[in-house]
Amino acid sequence: MAIIIGITGSIASGKTTVAKIMSGKKHPLFSADKVVAKIYKKKTVITRLIKELKLDSSKPIKRQLKIIVKENEKIMRKIELIIHPLVRNEMKLFLKKKNKILICEIPLLIESNLIHFFDKLVFVGAKKNLRKKRYLKVNKDKKIFNLLNKRQIKESKKRKICDHVINNNQNLLTLKRNAKKIISMYE
Repeated sequence: MAIIIGITGSIASGKTTVAKIMSGKKHPLFSADKVVAKIYKKKTVITRLIKELKLDSSKPIKRQLKIIVKENEKIMRKIELIIHPLVRNEMKLFLKKKNKILICEIPLLIESNLIHFFDKLVFVGAKKNLRKKRYLKVNKDKKIFNLLNKRQIKESKKRKICDHVINNNQNLLTLKRNAKKIISMYE
């Protein structure tokens, strides 16, 4: 039986970096964000989003979604009801892999009630102002950061639920050391 490790944390906390370090190319890695990106390219999903959210099929879908989500936060729930079951199906397929350790990076792992799929949970956290700075460096949209940040349960609650906590307020070297220390417990 594989040891299944779930990595979660706040937006722009460094979850992806921790997941890659812990995977180290020897443990299979599932990235919910990568799966979501693939799902948004599927014709069936695009068609459903256009139909259910009354989008313009001639314009980029993701751009339209960002605009309508900023205007009406309740739309986010509708999008999640379409996307999350598809991500969950991909995750379940991934968890069937034969390996000593499987690693899953899932931003909304706790919020989506996925805890029961994992043997160990790792929380990656960082101060809000640092996370915001990291997010804005790439995405340049303060309103989307605030919206996504608000969708997550409080860090203090996640920290209590998780088996391991990595604080990513320092440098990459410290982050690597902390992530490697955790994975070495299970290798």
